[in-house]
Amino acid sequence: MPPNVQERLLRLQQLQQTLQSIMAQKQQVEMEKVEVEQTVAELAKTADDAVIYKTAGSLLIKAEKTKVNEDLNERKSLLETRSTVIARQEERVKAQVKEIQTKLQEDLSPVSGQSLS
Repeated sequence: MPPNVQERLLRLQQLQQTLQSIMAQKQQVEMEKVEVEQTVAELAKTADDAVIYKTAGSLLIKAEKTKVNEDLNERKSLLETRSTVIARQEERVKAQVKEIQTKLQEDLSPVSGQSLS
């Protein structure tokens, strides 16, 4: 197999691994975003004078509802930004994978018009 084809195959494998990693990150961010949204929704249902606790490592600490709500909304905003960045990365890597696959198909298919004799 020609060296350039071997290099492309190796690059394709690397890109596919990168894509898997990006997709795992995307799923993790989406799950965390859903969790934050559900928490914000539950917090909205509680009375303003309700006792609220938030986690700090392995501790639960009493906190003000407004502060917890602000923190959650800030976290949600950061997760949305991260989700957008990851989606762009995913698109870029998918385009690179497609480009290399196309080049590999060209490399591995016989050139049209050549005689086989």
